[in-house]
Amino acid sequence: MWAHMLAPDHVQKAEDEIVERFIPAGGYVCRKGDPVDHWMGVLDGFLKMSSISPEGKTVTFSCMLAGGWFGEGSLLKTEPRRYDVVALRDTRVAYMPRSTFTFLLDNSIPFNRFLLHQLNERLGLFISLVEYDRMLDPDTRVARCLAAMFNPYLNPGSSMQLQISQEEIGYISSVSRQRANQALQLLEKKQLLSVDYGGITILNLEGLRRYPEPVAA
Repeated sequence: MWAHMLAPDHVQKAEDEIVERFIPAGGYVCRKGDPVDHWMGVLDGFLKMSSISPEGKTVTFSCMLAGGWFGEGSLLKTEPRRYDVVALRDTRVAYMPRSTFTFLLDNSIPFNRFLLHQLNERLGLFISLVEYDRMLDPDTRVARCLAAMFNPYLNPGSSMQLQISQEEIGYISSVSRQRANQALQLLEKKQLLSVDYGGITILNLEGLRRYPEPVAA
């Protein structure tokens, strides 16, 4: 999305300096505590942003689908990485060097506007996730958290099919795998999604966003 906003010479610079890497399923794109040297985007695949507590509990903050870029906050603050990013399936990742990111930040007003929108959308996402965790019942939480993964700004152009386990859905929604399974069965009966082998397919995104409110046909 951001590349379409740039001047042609800035697009060319980005194309020349971005590198692509293949990350196999289960592999790390980056680890908590790593130095932050790149801004990263998902060319194809599926990533999760998570952290592990000292007690060994995994907390999943967000998932990134094709078209999504992440890590700008750590670059702007010049701090070590605050989370792990792991590939949930084979994924191609674009790495923009810090020097390129800084050049665009210093020389492109459209790029700055994009980052402002990106940070605002991400802040809104995390506020929503906290609200869901504290105020909603498990079924609604699963529905809303799945819908939040399809933010058109953070994950543009994403497929409605997700290769994601029920355990991962549980992590995202702060429920157990068993409770996530129950919620998915209910949402499938409501014809909002279908449960496939190794993942789910979204059938009614607006219905998930508004669940349990009915959506007019």
